[in-house]
Amino acid sequence: MTLLESDAPDPAPLAAAKPARDWATPLELLALGAIWGGSFLCMRVAAPEFGPLALVEVRLLLGTVILLPFLWRARARITRAHWPRFALIGALNSAIPFALFAWGAQRAPAGIGAIANSMTVLFAALVAFVGFGERIGTRRAIALITGFIGVVILASGRTAGANVTGAALAGTAASLCYGMAVNLTRHWLADLPPVVAVAGTLTCGTLIALPLAIFAWPSAPVTTASWLAAGVLGIVCTGVAYVLFFRLIQRIGAPRATTSTYLVPIFGVAWAWLLLGERPTWTMVASAALILGSVILSQRGPAAR
Repeated sequence: MTLLESDAPDPAPLAAAKPARDWATPLELLALGAIWGGSFLCMRVAAPEFGPLALVEVRLLLGTVILLPFLWRARARITRAHWPRFALIGALNSAIPFALFAWGAQRAPAGIGAIANSMTVLFAALVAFVGFGERIGTRRAIALITGFIGVVILASGRTAGANVTGAALAGTAASLCYGMAVNLTRHWLADLPPVVAVAGTLTCGTLIALPLAIFAWPSAPVTTASWLAAGVLGIVCTGVAYVLFFRLIQRIGAPRATTSTYLVPIFGVAWAWLLLGERPTWTMVASAALILGSVILSQRGPAAR
């Protein structure tokens, strides 16, 4: 999951005019963090039987079904020039990172991917600086260095005798894809509502992953538990989560809505511990503290968006 920024005016005054709804916002932010954190648990359960490519296709297809109505309603605003952009961003925002996270989930505890996913915000700032000439500032430069130190610590750890380096690096590469997708979306799809942009990219991501998924479809029957995990991953953790996220953006603005991502590694580790018995290690705790701390640092101050 990645973050798409909205350039629309912050509707906070409208939200303030309806105080009866204020109580729902923290609950929905908490729910969104729990849902996205749970996606790594679902991948951990389903990936060993599906394999990463087949699981990604199931996830994308189910998520697309949820979001397709938004794309259909906005079809008059979508031009021929949008589709190549949908395709490239769909690869970077869904097909490739989902496959990388699923590959890592076959080899390491769910918390590894959830922690590495936190680097998305830092990579988005780095790509904006390198690719689009945006100012990065001293604060964000320090945050980037700190976050990368956290990744090194995460990749150096071992869990139950298993080396997690590959999974940590795969999760970091997936976060880099997210960071590129965020910037391309801001520059290429700013004329579309964010939920429509996500629906278009998710649809193209589904089509991109389809041939590989057919080729890699598991030969052995997939158990009911893995199908249920894949269903939750696609319907709840992808389709419903995006709808909830963009509803929050409309109500409270993008900066406040994106604070839900701070909860993702916490819930990712917690769900894996509670439901799979994957106890967090000290390297996971230390890396999570460094990466999350660096993300929070990067988002403070007037330069943060």
